[in-house]
Amino acid sequence: MENLKTQVAIIGSGPAGLLLGQLLYKAGISHIIIEQRSADYVAARIRAGILEQVSVDLLHKAGVDENLKQFGIPHEGIEILTNGLKHRVDLSSLTQGKQVTVYGQTEVTKDLMHAREAADLCTYYEAQNVQIHDFEKQQPYVTFQKDGQSFRLACDFIAGCDGYHGVCRASVPQDKIKTFEKVYPFGWLGVLADVPPVSDELIYVQSERGFALCSMRSKTRSRYYLQVPVTDHVEEWSDERFWNELKSRLDEESCNNLVTGASIEKSIAPLRSFVTEPMRFGKLFLAGDAAHIVPPTGAKGLNLAASDIAYLSSALIEFYQRNSTQGIDEYSEKCLKRVWKAERFSWWMTHLLHRFETETEFDHKIKQAELNYILDSNAGLTTLAENYVGLPY
Repeated sequence: MENLKTQVAIIGSGPAGLLLGQLLYKAGISHIIIEQRSADYVAARIRAGILEQVSVDLLHKAGVDENLKQFGIPHEGIEILTNGLKHRVDLSSLTQGKQVTVYGQTEVTKDLMHAREAADLCTYYEAQNVQIHDFEKQQPYVTFQKDGQSFRLACDFIAGCDGYHGVCRASVPQDKIKTFEKVYPFGWLGVLADVPPVSDELIYVQSERGFALCSMRSKTRSRYYLQVPVTDHVEEWSDERFWNELKSRLDEESCNNLVTGASIEKSIAPLRSFVTEPMRFGKLFLAGDAAHIVPPTGAKGLNLAASDIAYLSSALIEFYQRNSTQGIDEYSEKCLKRVWKAERFSWWMTHLLHRFETETEFDHKIKQAELNYILDSNAGLTTLAENYVGLPY
């Protein structure tokens, strides 16, 4: 067995793990990333693409925003379609100039991977049998295999950035962790296509036939979603069926502007809300999807991971540079305060814009009235806009 040593062991090389690694590198803190999947697999994962202003600022702080500045698409508003009419939510004017930026999570991941490669930082991809040990003691360590060789990595701290199905959360004793979960009875059928977006801004659709979202990755690549039963399979949805169903949920102007084409990726994502409490267990910190999941309606998944990493990187830097444990001791509380606010917003947006099978006509009318109130009220619009652009750290 080969013995390794570092200050922070990071499990998982998604955006959370990579961003933490980049921020620690810039602060001169040694770390090693251990990832179960291959680098090609990590770089190819299709995920969300809306960045809050605070996430953009954090990527700038990490020094990985060159492509973001060049190719990201700033959005100062969104549109909500209900009862066949579109209503624009002016995010910028409602939040003193804040905005969101359309930039795919895939691109964020690639930018972080390229920065890591350029700095010649250590990452073990395709690691097998990853296990974490003694994280509630003074000297935690990680064991894994790579290319038939066994490794033991001694460290001061372990950052669990390995996602919902990862080993880190699963390693916590059940009597020391509490989870909260809500599973929704539908999924999002997503299609990625090399066609221009139907609109310059995102369109969120509340319709009698169910929710839809018109989004984008660039000015020539679009991402569209349909609410579908969770029992549906991708194979049941041809491109033609998808485009026809999308048109049935849009207004006439959007239908006329819609450019259709062959899908280059198609998948159905289940929706759930999930939170772990606490997010720190001795020398182990959970971050990103390892600690919480949000339905994508509020565009908070990647952004919550970024805020976790903002708190965690600051806490670790404070520990190593000032010998203070205050940030470490406050990590879980600070994260969860923001997590639950984002969970509430995502739950609210999901409930407001989707049709539920158990929903009566009365329920639907009430939701329409609530949405109409929000759209006709400056206070309501401000609440929506403040949450959408991202609450402060």
